[in-house]
Amino acid sequence: MKRLKLLGAVAISTVLLSCSQVPLTGRSQLSLVNDETLQQQASEAYQQFLSDRSTRVISSGANAQRVKTVGNKLAGAINRYMQANGYGDKYNYNYQFTLVDSKDINAWCMPGGKVAVYSGILPVTQNDAGLATVMGHEIAHAIAQHAAERYSQMTLAQGGGALVGAAVGGRSQGTQQVIGQLYGLGGQLAMLKYSRNQESEADRLGLIFMAMAGYNPDSAISFWQRMAAAKQGGGAPPEFLSSHPSDASRIEAIQALLPEARQFYKGGRTTAN
Repeated sequence: MKRLKLLGAVAISTVLLSCSQVPLTGRSQLSLVNDETLQQQASEAYQQFLSDRSTRVISSGANAQRVKTVGNKLAGAINRYMQANGYGDKYNYNYQFTLVDSKDINAWCMPGGKVAVYSGILPVTQNDAGLATVMGHEIAHAIAQHAAERYSQMTLAQGGGALVGAAVGGRSQGTQQVIGQLYGLGGQLAMLKYSRNQESEADRLGLIFMAMAGYNPDSAISFWQRMAAAKQGGGAPPEFLSSHPSDASRIEAIQALLPEARQFYKGGRTTAN
């Protein structure tokens, strides 16, 4: 009993000392995972995904170049903002943007900025601003460190103890467990099921990021309307929407967020087309 009380006290102390804040939103979040080692494991998993026989990478052509161009504009804008606002190199990720040949309507970003866009989502994005909406949203999950937060919540729910120690210590085995549980390993990474609150936060940050990069955030409304139509027309929900808020509530929420995002939009050369 004393040992259980001691472990509980250690876990509580760890939680109290392991809170961080999400950039721009200021939300406090639980963080029990060593971010550097998590990013390293995510990078290894990403390379494993790309090299798997079942993954068909599109490395050339207009669409592949578009993914890289939009991604680099987003990454550059985010890095400049973070540097200018005192975040240092914490969010200066080594981004990688890859187009994958797949009919799935999907995109994701792993910790540290490892992004995959599936070709099946391109008919829905239609243009650079639509692609920026998707990629900005997914990069927002990485910037907000939602994967680490989800794992921290899972760890705490399982009772702490050894799992908390492994996560906090940043041991290789612990971080491998993070990636394994959150994403899965192998040819097809599992979609990370973020919470509704995290999805809403990624929507908010994603709008700001696309605006920073010169893409009109108002374009996000038409993208999500097209996504809702794709969801209805395809029978089963696209994987990209599998754990997201309902279409109507998401679009309504994004409309309310647009005034904030517009403050970051300078109306540069990048347009909605």
